[in-house]
Amino acid sequence: MKAKDRMKKVSISDVAREAGVSVGTVSAVINGKSSVKPSTREKVTDAIRTLNFRPQGRAQNLKLNNDRRSIGLIIKQLDNPFYTEVAEGVKEYAKSHGYTLFITTSENDHEQEEQITNLFTTKDINGAIIAPVLDGDAEIDHLFRLKLLNFPFVLLEEVPGIRANVVSIDNTQVTKDLVRYLIQSGHSRIIHFAGPLNAPHALERIDGFKMAFSESHLVFDESLIIPAGGRFQHGFNTGLEYFKDKTAADFPLSVVCFNDQIALGLISALRKLKIKVPEQVSIVGYDNIELGEFGVVPLTTISPPKRELGQKAAEILIENIESDQILPIRNITLSAEITVRESTQALKTG
Repeated sequence: MKAKDRMKKVSISDVAREAGVSVGTVSAVINGKSSVKPSTREKVTDAIRTLNFRPQGRAQNLKLNNDRRSIGLIIKQLDNPFYTEVAEGVKEYAKSHGYTLFITTSENDHEQEEQITNLFTTKDINGAIIAPVLDGDAEIDHLFRLKLLNFPFVLLEEVPGIRANVVSIDNTQVTKDLVRYLIQSGHSRIIHFAGPLNAPHALERIDGFKMAFSESHLVFDESLIIPAGGRFQHGFNTGLEYFKDKTAADFPLSVVCFNDQIALGLISALRKLKIKVPEQVSIVGYDNIELGEFGVVPLTTISPPKRELGQKAAEILIENIESDQILPIRNITLSAEITVRESTQALKTG
C-alpha cells in the first residue's frame, strides 16, 4: 500500500482503536478537554503519533490528491520588510510543490498568534511556518497543542521547551563578526541600539556584541547597550534622546542597531540634530531591507539569507506533511554576511 493511501485511511476511529478508548475520548483529547485523565490522554497522544494521525477541519485527514493543499505562514509584523522576503521564499517553494500559501500576522501579539494556530487546525491547512511571539511571559500551550494534534509546523526561532523543527539565523555569530569588523576598522567607541530585551533575537545579538568585546582589547560595559525597540520610530526617538545633549567628543564612533528600521530611524534623528553619518558616527543595521540600500545614506548592514530561510522552512514543512512517518526533528541554522555601504567608514588606526 502506498504511503499516501495509508495516510488517507487513518481516522479518529483508528486512533481510538489503537489507544483502546472511545472515539469520544479521542475527540476530547484533540479538543483539549480537561475531563480526560492524564494516563488516558497519554495513550491517545501516543496513538496519534504512532498512526501519524492529523485531524484537520473538514478534510479530517490529509488529502494529497486534490487541489486544496495549503500551508500557513504566521509572521510577527505585516509592515516589516524582513518578513516580505521570507514569505517570498516560502511561496516559491510551496507553489513549486502544489501548495497554496496563506499569510497571516500576529502583530507581535501572543493571543493573536494562538488564535491563528487554532484556526489553522480547524481548516484545511496542512501545516504552518511560525515566527513565534516570545516576550518572556507568553504561554506556549498552543504550540504544545499543535504537537499533540500531530499538526506539522516549523518555527523561525527556537522556543525553549518545545522540540520542533526550526530554521533560524545565527544572530550571535554574525553580530560578533560585525563588531569585530568595526574594531578592525579602527572603531573603539561602539554602542548597541538593542531590540526588545525580552526577545531571543535581541538577546542573541547582545551576546554577540559582548563576545566581540571579550575577544578584543576593548572593555565591555552595560552602558553600551541602549534599549531601542524594533521599529523606525523607536530608532528615531531613541536616537534623539541619546544624542541630544552630547558633544562631538562624546559621540560613539559607531552604533550597531538591532535592525535596519532602527538604523534608518537613528539616521533620521542624527540628520535632525545635524550630526553627519558616517563622518561623525557610523551606523550599522541588520536585515538588509531594500529601503536601507537606497536611503539618503546607503546602510551598512547584516544580510541574512531571508529567501533561503523561507524556502528551507517550507521544504522541511512539506516533507513532514507528506511523510507517512514521524520524521526526526531538524534544527537548521543559516549564516549571514556583512554588506558594507556608505553609512560606515574605516578610521585611521595608527
